[in-house]
Amino acid sequence: MTSATLSTPVRISSTSGGGRPPTTFTRADQRAYVRTLVVLDTAVLSLAVLAGYAARFGDRVPVGSEIPYVLVAPALVLVWLVSLKAMGCYDDRVLGYGADEYRRVSSGSLRLAGGIAIAGYIADVEVSRGFLGISFAVGTVALEVTRFAARKRLHRARCRGAGWSRRVLVVGDTAHVLELVHTLRREPYAGYHVVGACIPDALLAPVPQRLSDVPVVGSLRGVPEAAAAIGADTVAVTASGELTATRLRRLGWQLEGTGVDLVVAPALTDVAGPRIHTRPVAGLPLIHVEAPEFRGARKLVKEFVDRTAAALALALLLPLLAVIALTIRLDSRGPVLFRQVRVGQGGREFGVLKFRTMVVNAAALLADLAAGNEADGLMFKMRDDPRVTRVGRLLRKWSLDELPQLVNVLLGQMSLVGPRPPLPSEVARYDGDVARRLLVKPGMTGLWQVSGRSDLSWEDGIRLDLYYVENWSLAADLTILWKTFGAVLRSRGAY
Repeated sequence: MTSATLSTPVRISSTSGGGRPPTTFTRADQRAYVRTLVVLDTAVLSLAVLAGYAARFGDRVPVGSEIPYVLVAPALVLVWLVSLKAMGCYDDRVLGYGADEYRRVSSGSLRLAGGIAIAGYIADVEVSRGFLGISFAVGTVALEVTRFAARKRLHRARCRGAGWSRRVLVVGDTAHVLELVHTLRREPYAGYHVVGACIPDALLAPVPQRLSDVPVVGSLRGVPEAAAAIGADTVAVTASGELTATRLRRLGWQLEGTGVDLVVAPALTDVAGPRIHTRPVAGLPLIHVEAPEFRGARKLVKEFVDRTAAALALALLLPLLAVIALTIRLDSRGPVLFRQVRVGQGGREFGVLKFRTMVVNAAALLADLAAGNEADGLMFKMRDDPRVTRVGRLLRKWSLDELPQLVNVLLGQMSLVGPRPPLPSEVARYDGDVARRLLVKPGMTGLWQVSGRSDLSWEDGIRLDLYYVENWSLAADLTILWKTFGAVLRSRGAY
């Protein structure tokens, strides 16, 4: 039995009920995926060691060396695989979702490299440092790349209803069970497929029940039996007045040796891992949540990176910007740039710059199109907006109309990554929660853009923006920037 904390996923899918895996997955599917990873890792490490040998010695055999590299090379691959295994890189609890898998792969490789260096120094064995250095550098990077590719393939398979997934039995009060089911189904690629639910005795009925389309298979008193009956390999416990600390501990004991994992979904949601620290106090695993960081050294670094990257991007993209400006001028009358008042950090208004993609009287035509609004919440969106010009439609498809915002970043009004910059009319109708979006600078891209853009609901867009505000980090910014290229190429939600 393994106990863990199940946190709410970050990215929101545009589908809530579709794309869920079928209910036929077994441990054999998980083992097959692990075997695939082992084969990939073996191939990658073999090529990395071969590359290290070729780069150091070429096609010649080392002369005067007492080291039999023909034996050292395969031994290094074998020891490397053992190191990955020892670091839990094939543990199904870290495969397919989250950053822990990548951290373990890097840690296993770097620790092995350090161990070999220390052992070689103590034993006075002079293995070529160039051979080892190149092998470990190439191998570590290649392992991460192949793990990423394997994960993306697994995610696509899960969204199609194939691929290995965990079969989850959700336990708790009905309201919390439904909330957790909805959360897990928003992200089918995470691999948590709900196959049943257990609810308190007082809520059971004499006839078969379903929560949404999830069958109720038992009460809180018969969780192990219910898990065995439906073939669940994971029990996810959410909030319930009947699940006291004693009963939860007893449930863990009952699941020992059954092969069923126990995960706990706390009421605390939308808080990223780096802000959460578990501290054992008087036998209780208390969760300490650090306050969001809105100022300090990391903010200064983010500011420096933003402005430097914006200056370099403007210099490199100057020819492209000139071509776009000329195309807009030839396509329709009016200015090349469109300046619109938006609200930035702290509620300060500024003029956001874009390439003009609509006719010059677009604002005057908005009232006539209000009935065709396809977005909920406070935004206006039309998939086939008649105000968009021919060139403008192409610019929007590839997000080229937003390139002038690099000037806003250079001026310190925006960031490369952040929430979507809102209109003053939207901000005027913000409630207390939504107004937290204004605690950081708006961004050219963000979680909203890489998660579906206009295809997302207003509620999901706000949730993503607030998640970023509370949990931003430089590493997360780099990840979002990387995903932005994929989102632009797919043109998902761009209209």
